[in-house]
Parts: sequence; structure tokens; C-alpha cells
Amino acid sequence: MHDDALDTGSAHSPGRLAFSRLRRDRLAFASGIFVAVVLLVSLFAPLICRALGIDTDRHIELLSLSNLGFPDGPWGGASWKHPLGIEPKTGRDLLALLLYGSRTSLIIAFGATAVSVVLGIVFGLVTGFFGGWTDSVLSRSMEVLMAFPVFLFSIALLSVLGNLDHVWFLSGNGLRMAILIFVIGFFSFPYTARLLRAQVLSLRNREFISAARAMGSSNSRILARELLPNLVAPIIVVTSLSIPTTVLSEAGLSFLGVGISPPATSWGQLLGSASKTFVVDPSYMFFPGLCMVATVLAFNLLGDGIRDAFDPRTTS
Repeated sequence: MHDDALDTGSAHSPGRLAFSRLRRDRLAFASGIFVAVVLLVSLFAPLICRALGIDTDRHIELLSLSNLGFPDGPWGGASWKHPLGIEPKTGRDLLALLLYGSRTSLIIAFGATAVSVVLGIVFGLVTGFFGGWTDSVLSRSMEVLMAFPVFLFSIALLSVLGNLDHVWFLSGNGLRMAILIFVIGFFSFPYTARLLRAQVLSLRNREFISAARAMGSSNSRILARELLPNLVAPIIVVTSLSIPTTVLSEAGLSFLGVGISPPATSWGQLLGSASKTFVVDPSYMFFPGLCMVATVLAFNLLGDGIRDAFDPRTTS
């Protein structure tokens, strides 16, 4: 009775109804809590490292290593002071690297997703609403972009641009992060644009659009005041499902050596470094891989839950 009352009272609020459905999806809700914890941990990485006794300003701590550059003991020299071990040759604390690496990976993932979604909204609205030659030219251009071998082209582009000393006020790894955000976001936006274009095509002939035209509303006003608010649900869904894809894209590029370079770190960069020592000690690949798999899985489950929550065919 209570659930029915809640759904009835929320009938005029799709956002509240979607949240109610999402809250009842235990797996998606638990995934959302896990994602929130990951975000908080990455945000407060310096405080966590300071609480664990790791220097937050210079989290590279040189330790006594063997002649081959590997720490003594199993699991990368794990101890109470370094619970996940230390990195070969450099002696960097692996837990600190994972915490700082999560910040880098998530900043790139959210930045690239923002670029992809913003471009997707603009192109999706324009192509779907105006149609005609505008739709034909922009849609064909996006199809050409989707036909590119994105990964290989990204590697080539990052290899060239990554050698630049500075662009405007960016330099070093800040510049490399900006390039990663732009490259991943730019090559991802056509998929978002096609999805939103289909939504706009189904909305542009509705009565409320005809009423807005009859009242003399300009095209820009119709796009901003009438169509865009009706696209909030698919935008939220596509955003939640794009973030794990961008996390994996950054990891793949950094793994191949065209992403973040030391001393800065990301999960992909840690996996790339671990591939050189995997035969000797697999623990260096285990922990970054586990963090990435758990985070990507949580984002995917949360995205699926959000999609089901906004689906009008979902039963209350």
C-alpha cells in the first residue's frame, strides 16, 4: 500500500519515480554506494595517505631493494607499513599509487564523458530537429568518424601531441591528461549523438512542439526549453553507461605507453608497468586490475539500474 501511494504521489515527478525504482534495485543501489566510496577515496587520497603515514607531497619513498630492484618478501614486500607492497626499482608505495591513480583515471573518465555528452547533445539536437541537408551532412560526417580505427588513430595522435612541451597554460602530464580527455571524448560522441538524434526525431512532431511553434517560439527556444528537458533521462542513462567505457579507454592507452607518464600514475599506467614484472611477481598487476574491474563493474551495474529506472515500461 505504501509503495503504491509513493508511486501515485510521484506520478508527476519522473525523477522521483526513477529514484524510487532505483532504490528498490538492490544491486544497482549497492553499486551506487560503491561508486560513491570510490569517488570519495580518490578525492581524499592525500588525507588517506597522510593518515596511513605516507608523505602526501612526495609519495615516492625509496626503500632498500634487492639487487634486481625487487623488494624482499612475497606480495611485493607487503608489510603493516605497506599493506599492498612497494613498486620495484622505485620503492613507491603501491596503495598510495592506487589512490592517486584512481584520481587520474576518474578525472580523465569524467572529463572525456563530459566532452562526449556535450558534443552528443549538440549534434543530436541539431541533426534530429532540423533534418534535411543539415541532418545528412552531420550524420554522414559522424558515420565517417565512427568508421575510423579509433584506437590506432588515438595512439598515433597521442604519440605526436604527447611530445609537445606545453600548449597554452598546460604542460607535462596536465597536457597529456587534457589530450586524453579530448581524444577519448571526441571519438566517443557520435554514439551519444545518434542515440539523442533518435529521441529528438520522436519528439519533434509532438503536440507541445507544434504548440510552441504556433506561439512564435524561436528554434533555439524550442531546443532549450522544450526538447532538452525531455532528453534529461536518456542523457543521464548514456552518461552513466559511458563512464566505464572511458575508464577502460584511458587504461588501454596508458597501458600502451601513450597516456600518463611517471612519476604521475593511473590505473592503466600501473598495469603497463606491471606487465614488465608479471612473471616475477603477479601481485603488481593483481591490485590495479582488481580496482579497475570492480569500479567498471559497479559503474555498469549502476548504469543498467538507472536505465531500467527511467524506462517507462518498467513495472513499479
